[in-house]
Amino acid sequence: MLTFLPFLLLLLAGVILMALRFVQLRRALLRARAGETQFRLLAEHGRDAAFLLDATTLELLYISPAAQRLTGHDLAALREHAARLAQDLPARLQRWRDGDASRLTLLREVELSHADGHLLALEISSTIVPAAAAMGRGVTVVGTLRDVSAAQAQEAEREKEQKRFASMLSHEFRTPLATIDGAIQRLVSTSKDADEATRKRYVKIQTAVDRLLGMIDDYLSPERMAALGRERAADGIAPLALLQQAAATVPASHRVQLDLDEDLPARLRCDVPGMALCLKILLDNAVKFSPPGSAISVSARLVPEGGVALCVRDSGAGLREEELAQLFEKGSRGTYATHPGAGLGLYMARAVVEVHGGSLQGHNLPEGGALFRIWLPLPV
Repeated sequence: MLTFLPFLLLLLAGVILMALRFVQLRRALLRARAGETQFRLLAEHGRDAAFLLDATTLELLYISPAAQRLTGHDLAALREHAARLAQDLPARLQRWRDGDASRLTLLREVELSHADGHLLALEISSTIVPAAAAMGRGVTVVGTLRDVSAAQAQEAEREKEQKRFASMLSHEFRTPLATIDGAIQRLVSTSKDADEATRKRYVKIQTAVDRLLGMIDDYLSPERMAALGRERAADGIAPLALLQQAAATVPASHRVQLDLDEDLPARLRCDVPGMALCLKILLDNAVKFSPPGSAISVSARLVPEGGVALCVRDSGAGLREEELAQLFEKGSRGTYATHPGAGLGLYMARAVVEVHGGSLQGHNLPEGGALFRIWLPLPV
């Protein structure tokens, strides 16, 4: 009997180990199933449609129900569309096998007809997954499908609004300039006996009008305003050069103080004429509302939220609190405004900043005066 005891103990130990191993495997299986359920819930109830495609046969292995909600097509139609959209996959796969990993992950936009006939703009993100990582399958492509039609419509509407704004602004500037231009031409034609100094003044006025009309064509045309933010120069301009260029427009009646952080980026990526125009508007306002001989401060800082802040500070009476909410609205004129104008300057300045992805704000300072702050994001 005693000879069987070691055998029984070993057998019992083996049974216990097998039971523990079974419990561990069961727990792992339950965790895997729970994870599978969670990922399935995410795939089936997310806004984006997830898909799985056999890279060799172009067969659609899986697509989440969001695709049917998005396109209105049934599963059979989606399989046909998937095979058509994946026609370039063999060539892409061959490039990857030849060592070119540039198209391992690809993001592209395509147009697809909805079941009701209207066109959808779809953004498709796809990644080639090698066979070793594809759970026993061959090379697989996984990805997501997103509807960007609304975003495109919003972008088109923003561009239309910018063009409408530019047309309105161009008209507002051209109307008084046309009056001045007509008046000076009449003076030139009817003042043949004027002295040399008077004729030189007429020529000077005519030259200034022509220059302003040229600036409107260069900076305020609908096409130019719509292009701001999309056609920014890759290298932009050095912050100091931008502020010095703007400060040079301030008349001798006011002093300009420049203050720049030492750790500013070497160059700001922006539409240089557009940002110069924006700063000129802010500086012109600062001159109008600051007493002669006072200082106007222009600074550039890196800010904690990221990006660069360009600030213009005046020495005037400040802004009325009840007018701050309408400060950048079209046609808004402050109570303290004593100079002629159409109330379009700050509206235009904000439009220029916003197409750069930035913001423009204005507020009073406790020690007096007003501060206008341009925030521009830095490229990542």
